[in-house]
Amino acid sequence: MTDRVLSLAQPTADSMHLGNYLGALRQWPGLQEGAEAFFGVANLHSLNEWPDPEVLRERTLRTAAQIIAVGVDPERATVFVQSHVPQHSELTWVLNCLTGFGQASRMTQFKDKSSKRGPESTNLGLFDYPVLMAADILIYRSHRVPVGEDQRQHLELARDLATRFNGHFGEFFPVPEPHILESVGKIQDLQDPSSKMSKSAPSPAGRIEICDEPKKIVKKFKSAVTDSGSEVTYDPEGKPGVANLLSIMSAVTGRPIEELVSEFEGKMYGHLKIAVADAVVAELTPVRERVEELLEDRAELMNILARGAECAREQASATLSEVYARVGLDAALRS
Repeated sequence: MTDRVLSLAQPTADSMHLGNYLGALRQWPGLQEGAEAFFGVANLHSLNEWPDPEVLRERTLRTAAQIIAVGVDPERATVFVQSHVPQHSELTWVLNCLTGFGQASRMTQFKDKSSKRGPESTNLGLFDYPVLMAADILIYRSHRVPVGEDQRQHLELARDLATRFNGHFGEFFPVPEPHILESVGKIQDLQDPSSKMSKSAPSPAGRIEICDEPKKIVKKFKSAVTDSGSEVTYDPEGKPGVANLLSIMSAVTGRPIEELVSEFEGKMYGHLKIAVADAVVAELTPVRERVEELLEDRAELMNILARGAECAREQASATLSEVYARVGLDAALRS
């Protein structure tokens, strides 16, 4: 069986941010090499936040455009929208029936998010979304899944469920392995260097978005929080703001941090801010322009996603038919 790799992105904002781009998205095109790659927009997961329907539709298209704009080729990889492939949801129910309540309750992200929301605002979708994530992975019988540290526990659940299904119904699912992405270090918030760059941060000035105009990127870096003193050194504990700027420039340019520190010896923080801004603008401008180009011809973008969904459904349908047959459901009765 051909090596398969899968990764999805949630459409929870108009634009993914620099941390998403450097830590994951920029590395997706390389996964097309030597593997059957599936890249999707996880819009079913977004329902946990109950976004405005028109906003969700728009963000779904914009997220798909960003996936393609970074270099994912729809002719070499399957690019699709999760809700266009109903087998994701159907497999979720089968996997729900294999998942222990205690195991689901121990998911760290559920505990964190539910504690912030409170019991009355915590829906079943939030509790169950790791099982849907497992279905996303297993429906394509994926071998590798790019994951960050915050999603590693969810991949472990998918591995457990694949093993459990195989034990009950015979070997069928590959047990997916984590695909370790190249580490670029933590990309922190520009206004609060003690916190990770995030779309949910209170101030948009703290994050660089893929689709930001160059002037906006420069402005955000110029106003980035730095530290006491004036010497450019890499000291994440003592100078987290400067360390964050150095980490970003190193990740964007590929230059070692030690080399950057030497280059800025004797220079002020302002020189570093401008240099980082220029490097990020050079990196993101072609991506932003490609996103704009794709969104200008939405009919063609939707055609790309329709073709991707057709390919994804073909693979997912074959998996689900075999699952149904093994668990005793009559596939002939399905439409």
